Amino acid sequence: MATASHEHAHPAEHELEHAHPGAGTYVLIGVILAIITVAEVFFYTQESVRTFLVPLLLVLSASKFALVVGFYMHLKFDHPLFFGVFGFGLLVAASIITALLFLFGQYPLPPHAS
Repeated sequence: MATASHEHAHPAEHELEHAHPGAGTYVLIGVILAIITVAEVFFYTQESVRTFLVPLLLVLSASKFALVVGFYMHLKFDHPLFFGVFGFGLLVAASIITALLFLFGQYPLPPHAS
């Protein structure tokens, strides 16, 4: 009888335990992260993408960031506010990097038509 009352005492706790994915999902995420890393190295070695290499690498890195934060840090399964905190930090960092790229002439703005 004590076991039955214990099972009903914390139903939300048991739901959270079952919400996390199994080992297969983590292996799949690891494979996806490896593929994205190989793509980053490949694009870095290609001359044809030099004009938009930095934005491409930023997008690929942000994708890896989202996967790591969402799955390995388990924020995908927690309150959305936690993922938002990390996402906001990523947004601020990306904005600063983009502003610095334009500021230092890596990607010049088009001239004004006078």
